[in-house]
Order: sequence, then structure tokens, then C-alpha cells
Amino acid sequence: MTAAEAVSRYVFDGATIGVGGQTIGRCPMSIFHEIIRQKKKDLTLVGCNLSISMDMLVGAGLVRRTECGTGNMERFGTTFCWRRSVEKGLVENEDYSHLAMVTRFLGGEMGLPFMPIQSLLGSDILSRKAFSTGKKFETISNPWNLEEKVVLLPSLNPDVSIVHLQKSDEMGNLIIEGFLTHEPEMIRASRALIVTCEEIIPSEEIRKYPERTTIPYVYVNAIVLQPWGAHPTSTYRYYQHDPEHLNEYQKSAREGGAAFQAYMEKYIYSCSSFDEYLEKVGGLKKYNRLRQEMMKMV
Repeated sequence: MTAAEAVSRYVFDGATIGVGGQTIGRCPMSIFHEIIRQKKKDLTLVGCNLSISMDMLVGAGLVRRTECGTGNMERFGTTFCWRRSVEKGLVENEDYSHLAMVTRFLGGEMGLPFMPIQSLLGSDILSRKAFSTGKKFETISNPWNLEEKVVLLPSLNPDVSIVHLQKSDEMGNLIIEGFLTHEPEMIRASRALIVTCEEIIPSEEIRKYPERTTIPYVYVNAIVLQPWGAHPTSTYRYYQHDPEHLNEYQKSAREGGAAFQAYMEKYIYSCSSFDEYLEKVGGLKKYNRLRQEMMKMV
């Protein structure tokens, strides 16, 4: 289906959204552009590193809460809209480690109310209780070794998760190449899944190489064919990230106010589709260069 149809059907006001991608790799930008255009609001965003896609939604005033390990764009800096909104109390944030978030998704996919973890013991994430917006953990003794402490974390089941990846067939069998991070656990824990992909391949290829399938079709609700759907972040084997555009976004996000609104108007609000945005950011010449840069690395 189209991005507009997928967002209209599976993303609703107040939804908890699992965010795929990591820092400047495979962020599901095309669907997040559409969420902004449709003005879905009061959202909770969850994931490991909530990057530029999250920052845009926060800047657009559509996010109520985030739960994550961090929010940054690697060497391009922090997510400025998110940082300002958290500092001003406009967005609630619950701070976890990356492993803790994966553990919460794992509990969700297993149908359990909570999951044990030990990596948070001794960390500031547990000691800064005054900053927590609710009961985020419980520390207990191991029933088989009372001297050993275990942290229990609430499991997490997003209403819908959104990921961008390399390949899907018509049924929704998904192939993710390169890093996986939290996505397999998050996908299996979610009530619905929207996928954007670089290409749709025949199911015969899936059957021929079944070991390459990362997620089977039973977890997938919507497939959106969108080449370059992660721009300005990268997609392994397809294109490198776009440093010029990332810097342009970061400049507007850092300044905020009129500068950020001008960016959003130019690249999202005035565009009827992600393809129109892609033309505005450079078109075929830029895409070929980013693809060539990626091919040098694989």
C-alpha cells in the first residue's frame, strides 16, 4: 500500500510507535514524513537510539513521550528539538540503556509482563528515581541466590512499529542486511508493523534462500515500496548517508523557531509525497553519488 494508506490505517493519535533504524542508518524517514503530514499527535516513541525521525516529530509538536537509550545522530550531534523539549518539560522521557530496551521488547514478544536484567545494576539509570515519570523497574533478590540482585523491567508492546529495510517479497517476508540492533525483537513484540523497503523481490527468491529471511510475513501488516526511503540516513548495500542534508537539518534544528519551521515547510509540509521530497534534496545526481560511496564500502 502507499505510505499515506499505511499511516492512516495503523497510526492513530496516542499510539506507541516502535522506531526502527539506528543513528544515521536505515531510519524510516518516508513514513515519519507522512505521520507529520497527517498530524498524528500525542505519540509515544520507543527504541534504542531515537534519531532524526524522532527529532522531526518532536519538533512538529506531535510527541508526548519517549522511552529510549539515547537520542543522537552520531558525529552530526544530538537531536536538538528533542533535547529542548525534554529540558522544557514539553516531552516526557524515560531513560534506559540500549540493552534494557531490547530486553523490554524481548519480554513483549514472549508475552511476559516483565523481564529480568542485571546490566543496569549500579548505574545512574536506576539511581535517578526523581526523574522517572512512573515505576520503571523493580529490584529483587534471585530466589535461588538471595545475595544476588536482579532488576525487573516492564515489557513493551508497541501499537505499531515502523522499519525501513532492503528487501521484501509480496507476502511480507523481510530481508534486513547489515546491523539489526533491536528490530527483530521490537517487530515480534508489536501489534502492527509498517515496512518500507528499497525493493520488492519475487517470493521464489525467498524460497530459494530461506536463511536470508530476517522476519517472516506473519508479523507484517503493510509493505510500502519506497526506494531511498531512509534518506538522509543510509541503507546498507544501497546508499551512504547524506552529510550535506544532515548538516542542513541539524542547523535548522539547532536554531529552532523560524529556521526549523522553514525546513519543515520546504521538505515536508509542501511535499505531497516522499518522492517529491527526494527531488528537492538533489535528485538523481545526488543519489548516484551516495550509491557509489556505499559501493566502495561493501
